[in-house]
Amino acid sequence: QVQLVEFGGGLVQTGGSLRLSCQASGRFFSINGMGWYRQAPGKQRELVATITRGGTPTYVDSVKGRFPISRDNAKNTVYLQMNSLKPEDTAVYYCHADIFKTGSGWGEYWGKGTLVTVSS
Repeated sequence: QVQLVEFGGGLVQTGGSLRLSCQASGRFFSINGMGWYRQAPGKQRELVATITRGGTPTYVDSVKGRFPISRDNAKNTVYLQMNSLKPEDTAVYYCHADIFKTGSGWGEYWGKGTLVTVSS
């Protein structure tokens, strides 16, 4: 059973910072891309940032320069440092990973989400 568990959500004021982390656990062979998505109330889930196993990041335009993504392959963990937070960043943030399991091949896995609330 593969699990992605997120940590680090919470309530913060406009301009503040939060750091999200997500660790993959269970029996698997390899992790390729990892990333973060978010879903605000009444809106569709959107990509925030992704990072390849080699460390190449991509970002949605609205977070470029504010939310650096990083990962520690030895710890099967991906991080999202959220700086200069705005009320429009309020959402449930979901961790995502492409994971290879022996016998099953590649699959997409999601965390349960962590709520980030930015007060104005």
